[in-house]
Amino acid sequence: MVPGGRSKAFSIAIIALCQVAAMSLWFSASAVLPALTAQFRLTPFMQAALTSSVQLGFVAGCIASALAGLPDRIDPRRLFSVAAAIGALANAGLLVIDPSSIGALALRALTGIAMAGVYPVGMKLASTWAKGDMGLMVGILVGALTLGSASPHLFNALGGIGWQAPIAWAAVAAFAAAIAIHLAGIGPNRAPSPRVDPHAVLEAWRNVPLRLANLGYLGHMWELYAMWAWIGVFLQASFALTLPAESASVAAKLAAFATIASGAIGSVVAGLLADRLGRTTLTIAAMAISGTCAATIGLLFGGNAALLVAVCIVWGISIVADSAQFSASIAELADRSRVGTMLTLQTALGFTLTLVTIHLMPHLVALLTWRYAFAALAIGPIVGVCAMARLRARPEASRLAGGRR
Repeated sequence: MVPGGRSKAFSIAIIALCQVAAMSLWFSASAVLPALTAQFRLTPFMQAALTSSVQLGFVAGCIASALAGLPDRIDPRRLFSVAAAIGALANAGLLVIDPSSIGALALRALTGIAMAGVYPVGMKLASTWAKGDMGLMVGILVGALTLGSASPHLFNALGGIGWQAPIAWAAVAAFAAAIAIHLAGIGPNRAPSPRVDPHAVLEAWRNVPLRLANLGYLGHMWELYAMWAWIGVFLQASFALTLPAESASVAAKLAAFATIASGAIGSVVAGLLADRLGRTTLTIAAMAISGTCAATIGLLFGGNAALLVAVCIVWGISIVADSAQFSASIAELADRSRVGTMLTLQTALGFTLTLVTIHLMPHLVALLTWRYAFAALAIGPIVGVCAMARLRARPEASRLAGGRR
């Protein structure tokens, strides 16, 4: 319990719920991409840009935030609240302009900028409560991000009134998060605010253990958002070949939701396991599984729908299981007064990389077909496994998970 009577359990629950609600903004446009493409005849570039513009805005927001040290100098609840409200307004703007216009991309970029004040700031806030359970604390938050990212696919499947419903519901959810986050408390582990030092961000590269943890995260991110952004399109194309036309579309939306949302389970369970078995152990195992799924999922394209969904869910669980542990590693390896800045910088680096793979996927599909396109994503987990194995061998790894490497 902290002053004001807010307990750890209550605060973490509030932070997680707000993260779910606010992060629904991220994929609100991607979830309705087939409908938008049909109505507005979006080009392949525009289809990818509706997602990648969010990543670009997020990266810009993270870099600016890290250079100014905002996550470590401003009350994280206030920063989260303002950012969620701005993101909600930007998302709602899609309802009043042409989704195929440059203005729509600008609004999606603004949404991404706002998310820089939500995702890493939420992790920073959760880390102030950690005491021997850093992996679980951050795992809960990444699980919340995963549910939030998946929720537009569910809105899309159940709305039944066009593409506008998921967009509107995501905006409403984010506004609610902007208000509710003030109910959370700040834990006892918050360090004094450091002075502004733009050069502090270089520590992420100069410090070898931090560099290896970041390289592991980059391998993970090479795969993650390209899969999240395109799995719904992949499933819809596959189901169109194997299921009745009247049920294929809804089945694909529900399967996409199940695939992405299953990562929430993986994130929380992996958080519990990593605190007991070790960060590098967990991340290496998760990337080995997800990389195998990426390399083989296309072989099931146009085949048995139940088997395809089952493998997608295994992929969905494993592809997120390691995510929180890279952030937890940074929180444990970095100077405590710079944790927020290092987490923000880590996410900026990772989401910069996602711009490549999100835009690469349509070209890979055109060149290799859906049967082999996802296999290119397995490159990331291979690099990530090598980086985390090197980190595991270093003496600094003893600071991870209370000495559990």
